[in-house]
Amino acid sequence: MTAAVLPGAVQPFTVHFDDLDAMGIVHNARYAVFLERALSDWWAQRGHSFAGGRPTTPDVTHAVVEYSISYRAPVRGTGEIGVHFWLESLGDSSAVYRFRILSVDGQTVHAEGRRVNVKLDPRTLRPSPWTDAAREICRPLLAVPAEEPAQ
Repeated sequence: MTAAVLPGAVQPFTVHFDDLDAMGIVHNARYAVFLERALSDWWAQRGHSFAGGRPTTPDVTHAVVEYSISYRAPVRGTGEIGVHFWLESLGDSSAVYRFRILSVDGQTVHAEGRRVNVKLDPRTLRPSPWTDAAREICRPLLAVPAEEPAQ
């Protein structure tokens, strides 16, 4: 990806033949999968994933509570794209992600949207706070950097 896209991260992604619909464009339902895989890869690279069917950290246990997407230009055929994502806000137990599906050169926005996660306690499945470790890891994703605590 060549476009400067700050804040956030851009995960390169490969569109495969089975992502396409009968017209040879990416099926609308696949965009959510692209974001899910990009987020999963980004967090896994930082030690937050599932191993042996179990979460590696308590912050991996979360649920999507809201999702919206707007389609701007179809992705035609297979090949490389980019998934740009960032955090619009990080609450006590919520995380509001914004995202864009981009052409490989970063010039075309194929889709954009919003996804809201709520972190859950793995035992009770009730909302619970993000850990300090997760907050630190996701700091580069924040649209507006978190203020430093007053001394």
